[in-house]
Amino acid sequence: MQQEVITKDVFQFLENLKKNNSREWFTEHKSEFKTLETKVKSFYTYLMNKLKVHDDIEKLKMFRIYRDVRFSKDKTPYKSHFAGSFSRAGQKLRGGYYVRIKPGETFIATGFWEPNKEDLFRIRKEFETDASEFRSIINEKGFQKIWGELQGDELKTGPSGFSKEHPNIDLIKKKQFIFVRNFSDKEVLAPDFLTQIDLSFRAIRPYFDLMSEILTTNLNGESLLD
Repeated sequence: MQQEVITKDVFQFLENLKKNNSREWFTEHKSEFKTLETKVKSFYTYLMNKLKVHDDIEKLKMFRIYRDVRFSKDKTPYKSHFAGSFSRAGQKLRGGYYVRIKPGETFIATGFWEPNKEDLFRIRKEFETDASEFRSIINEKGFQKIWGELQGDELKTGPSGFSKEHPNIDLIKKKQFIFVRNFSDKEVLAPDFLTQIDLSFRAIRPYFDLMSEILTTNLNGESLLD
């Protein structure tokens, strides 16, 4: 499979769409969009095949360019970016990967966006018991150089049932557990952009391996899988 790249014409189309975000303009330029969409999908498919070398990827989801404006104050009908996510396989492996392509605002992300109620409680109980291994992984210099600090929405105070004075309350009060890496336009258009994404996602594996272990066992370390 030929190495795929993001080209300048992708950025140019997205910039034009941002300036002319109307159904009339989009209809007039739909054939151009379809050509570029095929090219971008090929990029994401190539990346999925790279990820499958070192992870068990269940599926790729490409997000539609059309915006759902029913409950939004912003009524522009189209997104000015391409985006796709990669889900890890089943109950055994948790978490996922995300890639957004947008002029001036390209980033990749990974982790746990919206853990369900049971998973979130299990993670919090783990941190209540011991967060030393978790901190060791996310504070490792090589890891931080690529991914920086843990991000995600959090409660203003600790959740009900947990001590507000707990030494790990900074982790316990989080509702999301994600990492984000930004890329400049120059980096996106470089020949090794896809390789840099793949290397970044490889670097997240110690974090994923630990979180998968937490979410598939109880506090005694006994498996929850059938």
